[in-house]
Amino acid sequence: MKNRLSNNRWHPANLMSIVVIGFMFAMQSPSSYAAECEKTVRWNDDVPYSSRNEQGILTGFYVELVRDALQKMGCSAKFVEMPWARALLELEAGRLDILPGALQNEQRNRFALFSTIVNTSPNVLFVAKPSLEKFKLKKLDDIMGSDFKLGVQINVSYGPRFDELIKIPAFSTRLTPVYTRRNGWKMLELGRIDGLIADEATGLIELQQLALRELITKSDVIASNDSAMVAFSKKTINAAFVDRFNKTFHSMIANGEYARIRERNIPCKVSIQTLACK
Repeated sequence: MKNRLSNNRWHPANLMSIVVIGFMFAMQSPSSYAAECEKTVRWNDDVPYSSRNEQGILTGFYVELVRDALQKMGCSAKFVEMPWARALLELEAGRLDILPGALQNEQRNRFALFSTIVNTSPNVLFVAKPSLEKFKLKKLDDIMGSDFKLGVQINVSYGPRFDELIKIPAFSTRLTPVYTRRNGWKMLELGRIDGLIADEATGLIELQQLALRELITKSDVIASNDSAMVAFSKKTINAAFVDRFNKTFHSMIANGEYARIRERNIPCKVSIQTLACK
């Protein structure tokens, strides 16, 4: 009986079935594998990091960087549009897998894993030109004891010093919540706030687009020089995946792809040593 079963296993009909199945697996496209490894990635209208171009195509530094890295890992990116505050909540709940451009802090470490540093661009204070002359601020701390009104986006971290200052009533009472940065620029234009903290590259580009460069200017006050990372939800992604992402990212630096993506979206020559503008 044993020999008869063994012979049936290698019957020509069975061999043909094995060949057909093997051929089907071999012919499976990379996109089908990627579909099995689809990750949701947050984006929002945030030039030069993520936006739709004139043709309606989603582009930007973080969009291209994460999409290309995931593709090299055999995965695909499903981009989901949402504001920053909601993105943090979705990441914590596990309904969002990846949040690019995040600063790491103690609170976020509870629910997120972080990649290696992927970008360095300072958060600086932009002010209405009349306020620049009136207040003559040298650092964020100088807002205390003044009537300066600072606009800050909800749930956005502007670095360790800012996180310390918001615990001080003399500072926190000077803050005005802003739902989106675009709303903040409008409030600055109308004189409802005196200043707004924003990523340097983003702020300069958006002010140019909104024709506000004559009314609003970049000050010398730097809120933080902290580097941005990619955050991953602990509920859907493990440390091994983040390690693979990091190795893929470093290979993109080594072959020049990182510099090409960054310089295509952020108009300055990149320093690979600092992952910032030279």
